[in-house]
Amino acid sequence: MSKTHPFEGLLVVDFTHVLAGPACSYYLGLLGADVIKVESVTKGDAIRHRGGTDADAARAGMSTSYLTQGAGKRSIALDLESPAGLNQFHELLARADILVENHVPETMRRLQVDEAILAVRHPHLIHCAMTGYGRGGPQENTAGYDVNLQAACGLMEATGTQESGPLRTGAPVLDYGTALAAGFAVSAALYERASTGQGTFIDVSMLETGLTLMSSSVTDYLKTGNAPERRGNLANSRSPGAGSFPCMEGVMSLGVNEESHFESLAKALDREDWMSDARFSQRDARKKHAAELSAEITAELGKRTAKEWEPVLQSAGVPSARLRSMPEALESEQIRRRGFVQSTDDGVDVPTLPFRLGGAGAYCPSSKAPVIGEHSVEIEEWLGSA
Repeated sequence: MSKTHPFEGLLVVDFTHVLAGPACSYYLGLLGADVIKVESVTKGDAIRHRGGTDADAARAGMSTSYLTQGAGKRSIALDLESPAGLNQFHELLARADILVENHVPETMRRLQVDEAILAVRHPHLIHCAMTGYGRGGPQENTAGYDVNLQAACGLMEATGTQESGPLRTGAPVLDYGTALAAGFAVSAALYERASTGQGTFIDVSMLETGLTLMSSSVTDYLKTGNAPERRGNLANSRSPGAGSFPCMEGVMSLGVNEESHFESLAKALDREDWMSDARFSQRDARKKHAAELSAEITAELGKRTAKEWEPVLQSAGVPSARLRSMPEALESEQIRRRGFVQSTDDGVDVPTLPFRLGGAGAYCPSSKAPVIGEHSVEIEEWLGSA
């Protein structure tokens, strides 16, 4: 079991809400950790009641956004503003290995569970805090959602076209990117604790996660002073053969960045004459004649559909893929064979992890997503048995 579930035996206290925090603890749970979700007595995690297109589920406190990262956890309802609730929270932390939370620092201080207090009271604990802007600086207590941080880090400004203006990405990439970054940090902290015996505090910034996702653009700007511009579907490589091209039906995304890629593309399209064409035979020439090359590629791809071109180009070694909708991607044989989507024990299909350890087949949540406080009695009895 430990080969594919390395966190088996670890206890995670999940004091999170919305997407980034719950996703982090969900990933830890998929890898074997026992995750106890601490929710407010009144309404629980706010994301239970919003997100997704299933309004009935949201009204029932089981929105699809909540279900996405709620499975495999146990839920206890606590009032941390009461002495009894706060005491039970500390009892949980005394037994826990990891605390995952995503509240602004002033909230944690008000509840008397900030990193300074917990480091003294629970020195073994790995305390992972995710916030919009990270600790320190004038914005450490500024609340923010994914859409706000996409605006703040420059990702929106770099997305879209000159005509469209700045655009948010089509998915909350900073929420899930932050969750993965936090999981990476927790793994590093666990490794460190194995040798020191001491827990640590982890400070994860959504703003810096966004900048990390744009790392190559950050470096380019810092070195040259050239800020990234909205380039639509053109690749960051700025190669004339990298971007999106319409076909007779559908669109092909090409990543023709290397000389070998261009040679493969020319052969696959039966245009080996490009290799002796002074406009296209060398990289520098292709950049000078990028519009002409793009027009010729588009003309060739327009002779067949994207579905027809994809296997031809991929088998020829051309980095390429046809544009798919998310439903089409989920229905692909590649995703099915990898087992990325798994069903909880109540029949809800959910995404899992994008990696496998030690030849593991797939990671499946150990149980369905709980209702608020579903396991309160069970957990309280367990705490009382110590």
